[in-house]
Amino acid sequence: VNDAPALKQADVGVAMGITGTEVSKDAATMILTDDNFATIIKAVATGRNIYANIRNAIVYLLSGNLSGIITVLVATLAAWPLPFLPVHLLFINLITDSLPALAIGMERSSGDVLKDKPRDPSAGILNASTIRTLGMQGILIAIVTIIAFVLGMGVNDATAQTMAFAVLCLSRLFHGFNCRSEYSLKHIGLTSNRYSIAAFFAGAALLAIILLVPQLHTLFSVTVLNAQQLLTIVGLAVIPTIIIQITKMIREASAR
Repeated sequence: VNDAPALKQADVGVAMGITGTEVSKDAATMILTDDNFATIIKAVATGRNIYANIRNAIVYLLSGNLSGIITVLVATLAAWPLPFLPVHLLFINLITDSLPALAIGMERSSGDVLKDKPRDPSAGILNASTIRTLGMQGILIAIVTIIAFVLGMGVNDATAQTMAFAVLCLSRLFHGFNCRSEYSLKHIGLTSNRYSIAAFFAGAALLAIILLVPQLHTLFSVTVLNAQQLLTIVGLAVIPTIIIQITKMIREASAR
């Protein structure tokens, strides 16, 4: 049998790196440098994990940005002041759009990745189910952000903008844990990705500095918040993550 045409026609042609011919190596998609078939299993697990991490990072970014868009849209339709200023959006893009997304890309492969059925190579990275998921997550974050904005408007516009900005930032930092995997934190372990934890605390620390250091208030267009308002921000920001994690645990329990 002429192996080169077969390797070329296969979805994934695999050639031997040691005993294989140069022709077969050129035609193959994958080359086993150790000539060990068991390496294919590791390669499949690694490839699936990379694909899942890319998809999860995209879901995180799209759901987070969707929540900001919904908040601005609702405020515009209700003839409210703008919930975010340009400097707020810049901070969100630099911090909450970067650190957690990078941490998601560092998520390790779990044993569950080999239990999944092979995906359709022609299917897009975002299917209908994934789009529905990120849509619901974005709506949840938008709801708590709008609630914070409405509560702040009871004081003044500056307080409303500060609370909306803080809730959106903190809720998206929490949301980074949700997007690590399709499974709940109870299943994958909260501390299994130290980069995710570091990203959360780094982002939360920067946000706390902006809110608590008076010298930075003018630079970032925020105002002084009292203890009750700060607790309200934390309470609202964690609600979407609690709901998402409970939903995941219920789905896992029903799948057993």
